[in-house]
Amino acid sequence: MEYLAQILSQVTGDTGTFQAVFISTIAVAIFLLTMGCIYILGSIYSPLHRRLRLIAGQKDTMPTTGEKLSRALQPLVLDILPNKDWEHSKVRTKLVQAGFRTDNALTNFYVVKTMLAILLPGAVVLLGPMFPQFTISQVLIAALVAGLLGMFVPNRVLKRLQMKRMQKLRNGFPDALDLLVVCSEAGLALNAAIERVGKELSMTYPELAGELSIINAEIRVGVNRVEALRNFANRTGLPDIRGLVALLTQSLRLGTGIAATLRIYAEEFRDKRMQLAEEQAAKIGTKMIFPLVTCLFPGFFAVIIGPAIIRIMAAFSQLG
Repeated sequence: MEYLAQILSQVTGDTGTFQAVFISTIAVAIFLLTMGCIYILGSIYSPLHRRLRLIAGQKDTMPTTGEKLSRALQPLVLDILPNKDWEHSKVRTKLVQAGFRTDNALTNFYVVKTMLAILLPGAVVLLGPMFPQFTISQVLIAALVAGLLGMFVPNRVLKRLQMKRMQKLRNGFPDALDLLVVCSEAGLALNAAIERVGKELSMTYPELAGELSIINAEIRVGVNRVEALRNFANRTGLPDIRGLVALLTQSLRLGTGIAATLRIYAEEFRDKRMQLAEEQAAKIGTKMIFPLVTCLFPGFFAVIIGPAIIRIMAAFSQLG
């Protein structure tokens, strides 16, 4: 308590009235915490919401604790959610490409950011008395840094998950393309070929197999094949898949053969992969300069010049 009072007096700059401000702050915090707990518990176990779901004809299944907490915290982050459409679409796209496709994924993401931005500075302030070597100003700076980390770390984690999943899809795309060519040339239609490829890749590349199954599910419920393929490209975010979808869309509109289109794109994709491999191989010489300079050359010089230096030192010692 004394430590928090010192922090409050440091922030306010008035040592005479910090006690009254401190007591008022604690009272307001306790009141808000109590009201928040009452609101959350009321939202989770509200019989009114359950009755409304029964009237609407929804099945009264018991949600998990995480779903209850997400529903309860959803109104608390309405003011934090992005208002601009492009920002909303950007964050939603990242979540979809990272594999988070539930309706409340965006709300949960901002709930996590809000909780981290509040809890991390609070933890730093509360743990400050355990480290008396730090001054109050240093603790406040550490709390500010912790709050910034709580706001920006979730974005980096989401970006990392997005890139990791996109890499898995990129690794499985060449095999899927070859299987599509084989199935199409064997006489299967596009829908049947996609379904067959999804089954074949379910063990080796489950992420890509899941995306292909979503295409079939959308087509079965009445979505146009062109629109389903575009959704597939947007969900993955890979330029290679976008090029394949563009070719398939053009082929479907013009009525040309799917098998010929897939074979042409497969040949172009193989050439592209070969060019990328050659580019990576050409960069190896430049990338090996730093390991050679730091690791190999010192040992090489020690072996070659070391004996000569020892002989020169022995010769100078004999002269002295």
